[in-house]
Amino acid sequence: MEPRTEKGDEGENVRITSQLLKAKTGEFDLESILLLKLRGLGIMDLGCLGECVSLEWLDLSGNAITHLGPLSSLKALAVLNISSNRITSLEPLSGCENLQSLNAAGNLLSSLQQLQGLAGLRHLESLRFTNPVGRLSNPLCTSIGYRVAMLEMFPGVKVIDGERVLGRGSELYQLCKDLDNSLKRFSSTSGAGITELASLTKPWVEEGYWDLHPARRSSIMEEAYKQFNEVLQECRELSKRADDTISQVERALNIRPDSSSYVF
Repeated sequence: MEPRTEKGDEGENVRITSQLLKAKTGEFDLESILLLKLRGLGIMDLGCLGECVSLEWLDLSGNAITHLGPLSSLKALAVLNISSNRITSLEPLSGCENLQSLNAAGNLLSSLQQLQGLAGLRHLESLRFTNPVGRLSNPLCTSIGYRVAMLEMFPGVKVIDGERVLGRGSELYQLCKDLDNSLKRFSSTSGAGITELASLTKPWVEEGYWDLHPARRSSIMEEAYKQFNEVLQECRELSKRADDTISQVERALNIRPDSSSYVF
């Protein structure tokens, strides 16, 4: 028997009910629900979803949601996917004090002011408002200075739109960029007697550098090599943790693997 939903006068307003939630999770008590996938059900009204106060993982992608009001009471929520909806404001999410990851790509967010509700979330680590793979975006993503403004508004966020902005990975990238810029400045400002020497300067990463390990390297090069290896190790660990988490979620929800469901 299909879980019961409530519809408006025109038969389009699918509303979340306790019957729907219990049927989807098998839980008798809404406060016991930790993981919830309500993807692509045509939901417009979040109904009693705010009663799931222990909810930690929530997927509402691919619906017709316009307002997030009931989510303001979900203090334990850590991962939220609301991509592909009709949302124009994220203000209610200011109450989700433990939110770590948010995917809001494919909505109607048109200005940075509509993101102000997220600015006070201390645990926020990952934000996504555009996803080129799924051709999802928001109007605000096309504005001039979007990337810079995001970095200023969320200085503690580690990943924005799938690109790492904090952590060892970004630090190594910045180190490489600084080294390249230093070489360019040296070449452009050197006097006539040094110009010839500068023109002979080799790239800081020579061909075969990673295969052949010179006996001696400068302290800067040594640090770059060390950080590069740390990044590789961290990527391996993150990949393993992601695989383990996805497996746990699949077992908890008793669903078949669907890689597109876990894009946060």
